[in-house]
Amino acid sequence: TEVLKDTATAGLSVCRTWAFSDGGDRALQISPGVYDERVFQGLDFVIAEAKKYGVRLILSFVNQWNDFGGKAQYKVVTRLNSITKVAYKDDPTIMAWELMNEPCDQADYSGKTVNGWVQDMASFVKSLDNKHLLEVGMEGFYGDSIPERKSVNPGYQVGTDFISNHLIINEIDFATIHAYTDQWVSGQSDEAQLVWMEKWITSHWEDARNILKKPLVLAEFGKSSRGQGSRDIFMSSVYRNVYNLAKEGGAMGGSLVWQLMAHGIENYDDGYCIVLGQNPSTTQIISDQAHVMTALAHSFN
Repeated sequence: TEVLKDTATAGLSVCRTWAFSDGGDRALQISPGVYDERVFQGLDFVIAEAKKYGVRLILSFVNQWNDFGGKAQYKVVTRLNSITKVAYKDDPTIMAWELMNEPCDQADYSGKTVNGWVQDMASFVKSLDNKHLLEVGMEGFYGDSIPERKSVNPGYQVGTDFISNHLIINEIDFATIHAYTDQWVSGQSDEAQLVWMEKWITSHWEDARNILKKPLVLAEFGKSSRGQGSRDIFMSSVYRNVYNLAKEGGAMGGSLVWQLMAHGIENYDDGYCIVLGQNPSTTQIISDQAHVMTALAHSFN
């Protein structure tokens, strides 16, 4: 409740969060296909609170990484909310579904294996729910479809292809990218990291507008408080880039910072935690961006 209330107060309109916790402590999915009703009611509460504060949600089905269970342990769409009595697939509070957080395939760098999986899963989700938007959860790494674009990658591939993963699958409604310069290009100076970040965002914006013909969302970005440089300077630069591209019209849909957290759960802090009530300068930067992006959207309408 605290995070959603603070989010709304800051003017933010969309929150991306997990609709999974597979195996382990307080798991949503205890074993394949078996769910803990008490934990599911917790997700019901999140959706009900988001509705109360006017925040739309992007819900991710499963994780590539081992955190919270991972893809190895895979109903959410057809769930009837125990609080609002509205099925998730009919709830306008949910803006979009995400197939997987950061899917990749280290055994097939072409992206074709991931493409096949995305096509199967996207078709299945849309057969259950054709009212909500759907995205893959991609980080944005380029693959073989446009070889020259691979030079934009941070020196390696992860078995995805930003172009083909979004272009040939009609059920995917918008494209996403993630960016962590302090991890991906960690050996470079702060200034060089910002230059790389701008190129990463701009390249994908160009491709979303000119090739994919789909909106683009910077769905995860952040700067660790445990690393070098200023988080506020970094975020201001990224937000300025996002706003300027959005002002061009047609593709840049917005950005989502990783990650907003509530007081008292610092044990989950991975270095990127932002508690809005405790970080006034960062909160102001986030709020300012939310308001200028909202004003920009209204100007287009």
